[in-house]
Amino acid sequence: MATIFLAVLMLSAASAMIYKSASMGRMVRLQQRVPYHRIISKVVLLTVLLPGFTYAHGNVTIEEDGCVRRVGGGLVHFNAYQPQNEAKAHYCTEIPGEGETFLVVDLVDSGLRNTAVGVRVVRGLTETAEDQTVAYWPPAIHPDGVVRGETTLAKGLYTLIITPEGLSSSSYILRVQQVDYAHIARKSIGPLVILLLLALIGYEFSKSKRGRNWRISGQA
Repeated sequence: MATIFLAVLMLSAASAMIYKSASMGRMVRLQQRVPYHRIISKVVLLTVLLPGFTYAHGNVTIEEDGCVRRVGGGLVHFNAYQPQNEAKAHYCTEIPGEGETFLVVDLVDSGLRNTAVGVRVVRGLTETAEDQTVAYWPPAIHPDGVVRGETTLAKGLYTLIITPEGLSSSSYILRVQQVDYAHIARKSIGPLVILLLLALIGYEFSKSKRGRNWRISGQA
């Protein structure tokens, strides 16, 4: 959400710059236009900032990782694998295909390795729908810090619940072969910003003296 918020702010700033430039174009005979190099400097600044939010996930701490949850005061990390579809790929909450799926919960904090931990997967978005259970691994101690299991997942939404004995539980919402519109929106932010910047550069160039001279020479 923070990434999308920053992108919206940058898009708004770019739009405001375009609007301001258009207004100044209409008043060109009344006041001096903003020097072209100032617009370029703003564009460069936005371009430098762009990789920062486009690839923000690569620099997050473990607490900010979307595959990490706090369970009973400790941290766990979840991954899903479908080697029959793609041998080396691993997924978190977005699972692209149906079929046989290997579920792996890493008990990051050593305290959880001395606690019996159980895992249940239910169809739907409620943790209490035990009649919709598609996989269950009863509580057991995992000294190696890894809870493993295998199940078959059809297209749809699932809830994976991690429950340490005597401690509070936590869960993941699994989307199997579902369209993640939020992810698509995040992917489109970068190209949209670039298009706005290119439009701003083109507009400013067309209104500059050099741009007018270029158009005149082209018409000649």
